[in-house]
Amino acid sequence: MDLKSQKVKLNDGHFIPVLGFGTVAPEEVPKSEALEVTKFAIEVGFRHLDCARVYRNEEQVGQAIRSKIADGTVKREDIFYTSKPGEELYPKDENGKLIADSVDLCRTWEALEKCKDTGLAKSIGVSNFNHKQLEKILNKPGLKYKPVCNQVECHPYLNQRKLLDFCKSHDIVLVAYSALGSQRVKGWVNPNHPVLLEDPVLSAIAQKHKKTAALVALRYQIQRGVVVLAKGNNKKWIKENMQVFDFELTPEDMKAIDGLDSNIRYCDFQPGIGHPEFPFSEEY
Repeated sequence: MDLKSQKVKLNDGHFIPVLGFGTVAPEEVPKSEALEVTKFAIEVGFRHLDCARVYRNEEQVGQAIRSKIADGTVKREDIFYTSKPGEELYPKDENGKLIADSVDLCRTWEALEKCKDTGLAKSIGVSNFNHKQLEKILNKPGLKYKPVCNQVECHPYLNQRKLLDFCKSHDIVLVAYSALGSQRVKGWVNPNHPVLLEDPVLSAIAQKHKKTAALVALRYQIQRGVVVLAKGNNKKWIKENMQVFDFELTPEDMKAIDGLDSNIRYCDFQPGIGHPEFPFSEEY
């Protein structure tokens, strides 16, 4: 079996590659760069590509995928592409205004279920949901499809153990973004937190395995059953991330990394505080 094709089965029967390429980039990075780095990511082996409307580069990422299909590098069925819709799925009145201050999660979920029924999406999941919001969906009368995944910030400083256990108990895959502690994207990230990849514990483990701290942080997630996203515009790093399949952390390594958990959230989404559905007020 090609290790680079390792996948996890979702609760709807589809499979998601355990390593994904995140396409978010700082605002100052030209959108044309998303085209080039996404093509390169596919060339070096990435088959899971993560995007969103808010990244404003879906056109370029889509162009990259079509280009690599056209030149025979991949087939469409090889690619697991994730998008995150904007407000077009939120319930609105006849004037186009949101029906409530708190977006009704269940009604929005019904809109996603329709996307799956009509073939617009093969699998549907959520992002930045806490366990109470997940329960709201799971307990919805007439639920047709459970979320297949919950994409959240997750790294050694915020290992999401309780949320991961909750998701596993409901056959929901946890997908980790900001798995390397996050780029310092202006407006999204708290710049006052320590730099994860400079942590001495990660650095010592990396030195032992003759790998980088970034690879150790990615490998940590894969071994605990988390699908992990790696992003970046540096081709050297993009290629290097594929080495995550070339080594294995010991139980002692995993325990040491578990011990780094300190509830540090880089992406705290300050503008959302006070919203009725702000997800990070809960413990998990």
